[in-house]
Amino acid sequence: MNCYCGNKKPYSECCEKIHRDIHQAQTAEQLMRSRYSAFVLVNGDYLMQSHHSSTRPIKEKKSIVKWTKSVQWIKLEVLETSKGKPQDTEGTVTFNAYFYEHGKVEVIHEKSAFIKENSHWTYLGLSK
Repeated sequence: MNCYCGNKKPYSECCEKIHRDIHQAQTAEQLMRSRYSAFVLVNGDYLMQSHHSSTRPIKEKKSIVKWTKSVQWIKLEVLETSKGKPQDTEGTVTFNAYFYEHGKVEVIHEKSAFIKENSHWTYLGLSK
């Protein structure tokens, strides 16, 4: 089976490596894909770990996990990336994340900002 993030590799060779060691995410897109897989797997600890310390929603962790369990994730589409390469310190990734909730397909369309913190990529929040 291909990884949840849409890459053609198995989870064990893709996002699982990043879930075990966040420093394995060499690009902002890899971190974003690993976060999508964490939503699919309801891995709240990783979602918090991969969130930049200045915007980490620790108080909302329980509600995020509850919501993530309540939906069925369908697929991820990466639409555009800007910067976010190994040599960069910031970048953006625009994506669509499709999920099934309350009998219908919904989509999260987001342009996310990523920044390096402690020498690894983190999710900062919505890009301006």
